[in-house]
Amino acid sequence: MPAGERRSSPAPAGVWSPGKVLALLVAGALTAVVLLAGLGLAIYYAIDPSPAAGKTASTALTLNAAGRSPAGLARARREDLAGAPMRTAGASDAAPSALSARDPGSILLPPPTSAGPAGVPAGFTHAPAGALAQLAGIDQVALDSASLAGARAVIKGWAAPGGPTASTWSGVRAMADFLSAAGLASGRPPDLAISATPLMGLVKATDGADWVVVCVDFEVDATLAQTARVAVADCQQMAWVGNRWVIGPGAEPAPAPSIWPGTDAAIDAGYKELAGE
Repeated sequence: MPAGERRSSPAPAGVWSPGKVLALLVAGALTAVVLLAGLGLAIYYAIDPSPAAGKTASTALTLNAAGRSPAGLARARREDLAGAPMRTAGASDAAPSALSARDPGSILLPPPTSAGPAGVPAGFTHAPAGALAQLAGIDQVALDSASLAGARAVIKGWAAPGGPTASTWSGVRAMADFLSAAGLASGRPPDLAISATPLMGLVKATDGADWVVVCVDFEVDATLAQTARVAVADCQQMAWVGNRWVIGPGAEPAPAPSIWPGTDAAIDAGYKELAGE
């Protein structure tokens, strides 16, 4: 997510103003942009806005068609769908903004029926809405942990073979960036609280019943003495493996725009309201 740097007013030592917390959230996102493509949460954005991330379907298929097996061609097609560029957004788009009177439409998310690894809600339906609900659960638990150990535990339990790992996942890297920028240790500080509320989402692409790219747009609240709020979005390839949705193999998708939920800009980007059953 290309964005300008947001600076906050100086605060006395030990005082965390909302502006400073917000600046750290955005700074963590911007640092992760440089590192890798993928996850766009307040602590763990990691977005690659380079042209390579947005190559067209015809280009990707032309480059990958020669000598590929059907499975290889399918993988190339899916990578292309995942890497297709989305609307860009800047730091100002992520800040709390005036809500739109327009109806964005809604996506009805199924409820979980069980708990999975790392305490992530599980048991969602074998449908795009189920994949969207699963990604929201994965992101929430990783974010709420506010720690590297928590983010690592989540991805270890929720990535398919060939997918991101505890050392490569954008969520882990951006969590490290956030904690470093905040001058915090790797464990969860007792006075730091971070939570993400999934408010909007979209289905970017599908390819058969077992693969889908979904995006979730969150309101993220970070509290350390005071509270700051920012919108952040995450897109992931989700694969149906066994009897559940997991983050699938391959590169993390092109960035979803992080836009304050419910605004005209969010609706124009294709986001719909998320509703629970």
